[in-house]
Amino acid sequence: MADETNNAEAVAETPIAAEHPQSIEAPVEVREPRGGNRGGGGGGGQRGRGGPGGGNDRNRGGRGGNDRNRGRGGDDDGGEELIEKLVHINRVSKTVKGGKRFGFAALVVVGDGKGRAGFGKGKAREVPEAITKATAAAKRAMVRVPLKEGRTLHHDGKGRFGAGKVNLRTAPAGTGIIAGGPMRAVFESLGVADVVTKSVGSSNPYNMIRATFDALTEQTSPKSVAQRRGKKVADLLGRGGASVAEAEAAADAITE
Repeated sequence: MADETNNAEAVAETPIAAEHPQSIEAPVEVREPRGGNRGGGGGGGQRGRGGPGGGNDRNRGGRGGNDRNRGRGGDDDGGEELIEKLVHINRVSKTVKGGKRFGFAALVVVGDGKGRAGFGKGKAREVPEAITKATAAAKRAMVRVPLKEGRTLHHDGKGRFGAGKVNLRTAPAGTGIIAGGPMRAVFESLGVADVVTKSVGSSNPYNMIRATFDALTEQTSPKSVAQRRGKKVADLLGRGGASVAEAEAAADAITE
């Protein structure tokens, strides 16, 4: 005990001890490292950026995404680009106590330009929300229409819905889309380049769109007819007076 007391007094008399008396008398506090505060692997914490198991609220490392982006993995349409056409917007108003309350209805046609198209309608208090609802409904209601050479219809057709009546006719190359209003939007989205149409009856865009799709859904291709009848495509095409070689060449040219 006497030796330890003498050593303590000797240290206290040194110049360093005289200048910093607390460095000897005060005990040194050792802080334990925080588990996941600045990037420990696998540990939890408020700001654990480093480890795969830790993460804050904005970046949940184990779940693979934050609250705004939960790793959905892709769009609903499979990443393909769709052609969207806004056909009509209708505004309605309701008189309530204190003024008028407005609502909007949108009619949208979508297609991939390769033989698939659909239409949908949506209602909301704001125009953008109504268009978004109509677009989503149109994507869910897409149908496939067979096209001749990828540019026109295989045969003429008629469609009807309510008081709306439409006539569709196939056309040679270079004719263009002879249609107006809502019907033009349908053929542009569908990918038809040559067609002649005529609307007879109601000019209501909803009736015209539904009548047009009624005529398009009745379109059939030579391949489907031959398969249904158990024959070859060349046999069907050769019944119009064409030679066997011409019929086989026309059958080979049909892609859909």
